[in-house]
Amino acid sequence: MMGFLIIDDHPLFGEALGNAIRISHPDARIYEATSIKGALGILASEPNIDLALLDLLLPDVVGFSGFQKIRDRYPRLPIAIVSSEEDKHTIREALEMGAVGYLPKSTSLGELSQAIARVLSGSVSAPRDFVAVGALDHSETARTLRERIQKLTPQQIRVLHLIIRGLQNREIATELKLAESTVKAHVTEILRKLKLFSRNKAIIELGKIPLPVPDACAGTKAEKAP
Repeated sequence: MMGFLIIDDHPLFGEALGNAIRISHPDARIYEATSIKGALGILASEPNIDLALLDLLLPDVVGFSGFQKIRDRYPRLPIAIVSSEEDKHTIREALEMGAVGYLPKSTSLGELSQAIARVLSGSVSAPRDFVAVGALDHSETARTLRERIQKLTPQQIRVLHLIIRGLQNREIATELKLAESTVKAHVTEILRKLKLFSRNKAIIELGKIPLPVPDACAGTKAEKAP
C-alpha cells in the first residue's frame, strides 16, 4: 500500500489530488497538510511516504523555500510540485532543484493521475508544452526578467541591488536604514514580482543583466512618507 502526502492549503484541489491518486491506487494511504510545518510533522511520524505533492503557494513559506526545507530533511523523498504558476521559468527551476514532476493546477483529473503514475514509474513529469529544462534561451530569460523588473518600486530596486551583492536582510536593513521586517517584506515582494521564488536564483539570473538605477532623489525618505 503506497503512501502519499498532499501539501496544499486549498481543500478542493487537495481533494482533486486525492481522487487522482485513487484512480490508479485505490488503497493508497493519503495524508494531507496545509503548511510546511504540518507536512514535516507528518513526515516525522509517517516515514513510509512514497511521494509528496507540494503546492508552491503556502502560508508559511515563500516559493521554493518549502521544497528546500523538506528536501534538506528528507533527501530521498520524491517531491512533485503542484502549482497555479505555469510559466516556463518556474517549471524549469522546479526541475533543476530536483522535483520529480511539475503538475499545473489546470491539469484535468485524468492527466493528474497519469502524471502521478509517470512519476512513480521513475520518469519526470512536466507539462506537454514544456520542451525541456533549458528550453528558454538566455536572451528570452533576460528579456522576461527586464519586463518584470519594471514592476518594482525604486526602493525594491535598491534592495535588489544589495541582494545581488550577496547581502543578507540584516545587512540590507543597515545599509538602507530600514527595519529588518521592512526589508524582509520587500524581498518577498521582489521574488513574487520577478517570479523567481528563490533568493539564490535571483542572484544567479539577475547577475547576468544590468539593473536599473533608481532616482537618487527617491531615497529612503520616500519610505517614511505618510
